[in-house]
Amino acid sequence: MAEGPTRHGAPLLIDMGAAAPADPAAAPALQDVEVPVPAMARAAAFAARRPSGLARAFWTIFAALGSLIVSLAAWNWVTGLIAAVPVLGWIAAALTGALLAVLLLVALREAMAFARLARLDSLQREAAEALANADLRTARHLAGRLSALYAGRAEMEWARARMADLAPEQFDADAVLGLAETVLLTPLDAAAQAEVESAARQVATVTAVVPLALADVATALAANLRMIRRIAEVYGGRAGTFGAWRLTKTVMTHLVATGAVAVGDDLIGSVAGGSILSKLSRRFGEGVVNGALTARVGIAAMEVCRPLPFRARDKPLVTTILRRAVSGLFGSGEPEA
Repeated sequence: MAEGPTRHGAPLLIDMGAAAPADPAAAPALQDVEVPVPAMARAAAFAARRPSGLARAFWTIFAALGSLIVSLAAWNWVTGLIAAVPVLGWIAAALTGALLAVLLLVALREAMAFARLARLDSLQREAAEALANADLRTARHLAGRLSALYAGRAEMEWARARMADLAPEQFDADAVLGLAETVLLTPLDAAAQAEVESAARQVATVTAVVPLALADVATALAANLRMIRRIAEVYGGRAGTFGAWRLTKTVMTHLVATGAVAVGDDLIGSVAGGSILSKLSRRFGEGVVNGALTARVGIAAMEVCRPLPFRARDKPLVTTILRRAVSGLFGSGEPEA
C-alpha cells in the first residue's frame, strides 16, 4: 500500500499489489562499450604477425620460379637480339650486366647490414656474460670493442679518449661496463631519445589532424620503421631495408608478447595533468595515445639496439618522452630538461 495526500488533506491509499522486491542479481548485464583500437596498436600487431608456414613456402617458391623465368627470358632476349642486331644486342648485354652488378652490390650492402646488427647482438651477449660472471678481462675486452665500434665518428672522439684514460683505473667488470655506458653511450642515448620524440610527435600530430581512417595506421607504421632504423644507426647498427624490417619485427613482437602496446588513461593523465579524453577531442586523445605507444616502441628499440643494457643509466620513461614530444602541441608548458 502507498499513501499520498488528497485534495481535502486526507490520506489516499493505493493498492500496489504483492509485488516482490527487486533483485539486483536479476538485472541485465551492462554491455561493454567498444573502445577503438589505437592506430599504433594495430600497426604493431600488423608488423609482429607471423606468416604461416604455407605462406612462407608459397612466397619462397614463387620468388624462385619468378627469378628463373625472368632470367631465362632475359637471356633469350639478349642472345636473340645479338643474333638479329649485334650492336643493340651487346648494348642490352652491357646494361643487363650493369643491372646484375647493382643487384649484387645491394645484396652485399644488406649482408653487411645484417653483420652490423649481429655485432650489436654479440656485444649484448658478451656484456651479459661478463656481468653475470664478474669477468674483468672480458669486460675490458668488451669496452675496447665498443670503443672501436665508434672509431670513425667525429662526435665520439672525446668520449673515446675519456674512456681510454679512465678504463685502466677500473678493477671490476661492473665498474668497467658502467664507465663504458656512462661515457660512450650517454651522447648516443640522447640522440636516440631525440629520434623517439620526433617520431612520437609526428604520429600524434597526424592522428589528431588527419581524419582519414587508415592514414594514422600508415603514418604510425612508416614513422616507427624510420625511427627504429635511425636508432640502429645511432648505436652503430646501420640497417639496410631487409635488416630494418627484421629489426622492426623483433621489436614489435616483443611489445605484443609483453602487452606493452596497451596504454590507458593513467599514462595520459600523468602527461596532461588529468583525464585527457575529458578535456580534448577524441582525435587529440587518440593522437596522444598513439604518441605514447610510439614512445614505447622507441624505448624497446633502444633496448634492442643498445650494445650494453641499461644499468648505470636509467632507461627513458614514456611519460618524459611524450611530454617533451607533445609540449606546445596539445598543451602549454616547457619541455623537461
